[in-house]
Amino acid sequence: MNILMILTSHNQLGDTGHKTGFWLEEFAAPYYVFKDAGAQITLASPKGGQPPLDPNSATPDAQTAATDRFNQDSEAQAALANTRTLAEIHADAFDAVFYPGGHGPLWDLAEDATSIALVESFNDAGKPVGAVCHAPAIFRHTRHNGQPLVKGRTVTGFTNGEEEGVQLTHVVPFLVEDMLKANGGLYKKGEDWASHVVTDGNVVTGQNPASSADSAKAILALLDHSSRH
Repeated sequence: MNILMILTSHNQLGDTGHKTGFWLEEFAAPYYVFKDAGAQITLASPKGGQPPLDPNSATPDAQTAATDRFNQDSEAQAALANTRTLAEIHADAFDAVFYPGGHGPLWDLAEDATSIALVESFNDAGKPVGAVCHAPAIFRHTRHNGQPLVKGRTVTGFTNGEEEGVQLTHVVPFLVEDMLKANGGLYKKGEDWASHVVTDGNVVTGQNPASSADSAKAILALLDHSSRH
């Protein structure tokens, strides 16, 4: 079981002067769900190397059992520091792809032609495609049979209310909830900040950081199902 995890390379939070990147919990929790299930994990990002960490996700109140484990795991830290570039990744080498969130993907992965092509390749092959929190940004330009990939599919992602809660509604280039709806997605949300995961066919989306582990488990469930059929 080979799983590809793709992280952002973008570290600027619009023109605020603040830093952004990927959200630690949204990487660490799925990473260990996959690892503990025996998966081989490959990490990649548009620029390769160390992806930028959103500093807000490293604060004490943002820590979880998974982030604590990562912070004591030199092997995982080394893997994260040496992500491969998206340009050298081939979808056919992997069984599934998973995108952790953080605000970074709104700027780079949403628009990255290589990432878009990878998502479309996984989807066209019927392989699981997972994205949590802001990472459903990857569906902004992805297509399937000439239509937006999420059109007619039940999906979730960071809510407008959650974006308002972190006071970045007017900083981000677009709102995940609005974009998914505009692309014809059947957007469903749970309570703000509570775990909410949707699986529709091979596409798994999680609403927020609390959904990260459950999103990864949903990917494993799809892989388990396909291995038995």
